[in-house]
Amino acid sequence: MSFIQSIIIAIVEGITEFLPVSSTGHMILASTLMKIQENDFVKTFEIFIQLGAIMAIVMLYAKKFLQSFSIYVKLGIAFIPTAVVGYIAYDFIKGYLFNSIVVAVSLIVGGIVLVLIDQKLTTKKSKVEVVEDISYKNSFFIGLIQCFSMIPGVSRAAATIIGGVFNGLDKKQATEFSFLLAVPTMIAASGYDLLKTPISFTSHEVVLLATGFVVAFFTAWLAVKVFLKIVENYGFKYFGYYRILVGAIFLLFFRF
Repeated sequence: MSFIQSIIIAIVEGITEFLPVSSTGHMILASTLMKIQENDFVKTFEIFIQLGAIMAIVMLYAKKFLQSFSIYVKLGIAFIPTAVVGYIAYDFIKGYLFNSIVVAVSLIVGGIVLVLIDQKLTTKKSKVEVVEDISYKNSFFIGLIQCFSMIPGVSRAAATIIGGVFNGLDKKQATEFSFLLAVPTMIAASGYDLLKTPISFTSHEVVLLATGFVVAFFTAWLAVKVFLKIVENYGFKYFGYYRILVGAIFLLFFRF
């Protein structure tokens, strides 16, 4: 992996991590286009820069984390299904589902779902005043729906946003809960991945890791701010159209 390639992958991660378009899928597709050879370092790099994106959420939502203890409990409950399913299915998912065809198909299917339910997402009225007031039961069911995001291309953000809307939240609250739930989910997933991946870096690789972390942090920071404004004004259908277009292009690319 070259220095320029590391920056491109980090930008892709930062932009897509919290959007309902699948950051993992986009990184797989970007790596395929740039012909980056998959090895232990590349896997570690893709995991490590996700932590940079997560730090952006921690900084942006520090007030919510500090002012409400109950949000920790609710996020913990929402995280339980993902932790259990992820631990059981980790080897199968990594061994059989991490490929470009699965990503492309998942992007298309997920895009169709977003377009079909956009009207519900747009007109949905919240059952709570603030996102911290979501019930423990609804938190758990959002966590169950998040399990589908383990399939590359589905998108953790898309799954949790849809789960939030169908469990009493409006579109903005569902998006914010998705951001907050990303913190324990991605820290745990990234930590587990790092433990399973051999780590031994050259000085060049250390520079790539540091650069990718910083680029992903600032890119995610900007992407989250823009994303919230888009959601409030336009809903989610355009993300659905984008998913369908990208998935179709890559299916044609790999076919021909």
